[in-house]
Amino acid sequence: MAMANTTKTSWRLQEIAAHSSNVACLALGKNSGRLLATGGEDCRVNIWAVSKPNCIMSLTGHNNPVECVKFNNSEEQVVAGSQSGSLRVWDLEAAKILRTLMGHKANICSLDFHPFGEYLASGSMDTNIKLWDVRRKGCVFRYKGHTQAVRCLAFSPDGKWLASASDDSTIKLWDLTAGKMITEFTAHTGAINILQFHPNEYLLASGSSDRTIKLWDLEKFKMIGSSEGEMGPVRCLAFNLDGCCLYSGAVDSLRVYGWEPDRCFDVVPVGWGKVADLAICNHQLIGVSYNLANVSSYVVDLTRVKKSGSVIQGVIQNDQPLTEPSPKGSTLRRNYDRPLTTCSTQRVKQSSESDRRSPEGERRSPSSEDEKESSAEIRNPEDYKEIFQPKSAICRLILHLTFYYLFIVCVCVSLQPGLLKNLPVASSTPILRVEPTVVATAPRPIPVVTARPPTNHPPPSVILSSRNEPIGLNVGDFLPPARNNRPSVLGDDEALAQIRKGHDTMCVMLTSRHKNLDTIRAVWGSGDVKTSLDSAVSMKDLSIVVDILNIVNLKPSLWKLDLCTSILPQIEELLQSKYESYVQTGCTSLKLILKRFWPLISDTLTAPPSVGVDITREERHQKCKACYKLLKNLSNVVKNKADQVGRHGSAFKELQLLMAPLDY
Repeated sequence: MAMANTTKTSWRLQEIAAHSSNVACLALGKNSGRLLATGGEDCRVNIWAVSKPNCIMSLTGHNNPVECVKFNNSEEQVVAGSQSGSLRVWDLEAAKILRTLMGHKANICSLDFHPFGEYLASGSMDTNIKLWDVRRKGCVFRYKGHTQAVRCLAFSPDGKWLASASDDSTIKLWDLTAGKMITEFTAHTGAINILQFHPNEYLLASGSSDRTIKLWDLEKFKMIGSSEGEMGPVRCLAFNLDGCCLYSGAVDSLRVYGWEPDRCFDVVPVGWGKVADLAICNHQLIGVSYNLANVSSYVVDLTRVKKSGSVIQGVIQNDQPLTEPSPKGSTLRRNYDRPLTTCSTQRVKQSSESDRRSPEGERRSPSSEDEKESSAEIRNPEDYKEIFQPKSAICRLILHLTFYYLFIVCVCVSLQPGLLKNLPVASSTPILRVEPTVVATAPRPIPVVTARPPTNHPPPSVILSSRNEPIGLNVGDFLPPARNNRPSVLGDDEALAQIRKGHDTMCVMLTSRHKNLDTIRAVWGSGDVKTSLDSAVSMKDLSIVVDILNIVNLKPSLWKLDLCTSILPQIEELLQSKYESYVQTGCTSLKLILKRFWPLISDTLTAPPSVGVDITREERHQKCKACYKLLKNLSNVVKNKADQVGRHGSAFKELQLLMAPLDY
């Protein structure tokens, strides 16, 4: 294989018997390009390392043939959809099933994981698109609009849009933040099989059974290019990692396209037949195809492929690119604004095009029966440990060692500035990057720590609940002040004074809090939750309100409409608090109120007036009217905070979704 790599542009890597019956689908891991998942008519999902002939693990649980399979971006999870419309998600590191998701009424045709959050989208023969929350086991949205099977789904690199393609020859672009369809592209004349977002620019590529590839400008929402040289239906597309060109997996060939103007840079013969998926790794393009029960993998050396220069426009003849004058400069486009962290999740908002309500049958976690039926049979323990097990352990080890190293350096510098000079400085330190079947080391010099003049930083706007040190406590306060560059000795009295600093204030605060909680506990014992909450509110202490809400939130059945009018003003204060735990409690309470009482509030306020006098109904109407007014005020607070990233942003975006009906 090494010889092939040095003498050929493309070659077959291997052929494996993937299943005991016909293979129905497969997918490559896009992160490494070295993991392969295959789904078969034997109702199994098998996981492979592309360069190895043995199956790493076999996942069972489906009772019908597997129709579609997909890795998430980190390749730690895989989802498979079956002919029955059910989805199963497995954790590959833990080798167990995570979720069973039910709801589609026909075959699953397309799947895609959100690039940041724990969400996935599924498209089906029933023409519906569903957005699932993997953590919370439920369907978040159902998008309607296509009239035939949804063949492809793709999230944009920034996670804000979802593109869907269907057998009805249309592409629909959905804005997840606004919860509605942005636009529809209708230039194709056949079923659309594949969608691919440009990694950086606002561009979308689509491949169709009409034998064309089209490129769409996502700023102006118009087609900017179309190639018509394909010999058969277009099933696979992949942008180069830097976005300079587009690869198309044609029948027995790889084609390299440019745009503005349309052109073909190169045509590389590859004997993969009808290629089913493409991935790029280490300047190599991996292509996989299947026939009956066999799966073949092929490699194309991208360093030998032409990605620019002389081009052709229009039809390619005899699989050879013709020459044309060099292209004009392409127009400058916006780049995707990705979140700062991969933990931030993108939520969506309800609209007329989407249906948020999920039947109970769609909300399922793996029951004991599911776990008995679903298993992860590890067939190659050595490969499994090499690929899946070391990743999280090494990441945690590197993280802990990094923090430990920085802490030691900071303490040493604070204690004795000259001590750092005596430390041996290594020229490099190995950094391990673990990938499937590939382990690489890269030297990186240790940065030299230099003293900086003190700067005044503003206090953080939010105090995190998960912190490793007390608020307002500086490690330097416990170190003796240096005089004439020599550490001085702190006296016993001064040391005790430093230790007791703030202790009396804290004792007074905790004593007062304990007394207030005792008062509320006495009222709570009588079973009057409303009076207990009113007492907490009257104490003008948000910490007491948070303590009570944390208890009430654990038992949603305690919530009544009476409580909402009392607690909603307090929730507004909690959402604007600088303490993360307060904000999180406020979000949880507001979410419970919206889920349990919004249908009642909406129905009561929109119901026609009744005949006669109904005092109970009038009281309920007044309470609902008050709640609506308070919720309307809260919606502005939520909208202003929905752009935050991290756990807060996720919570506020979900609240924005739940509060969407307030705008209508």
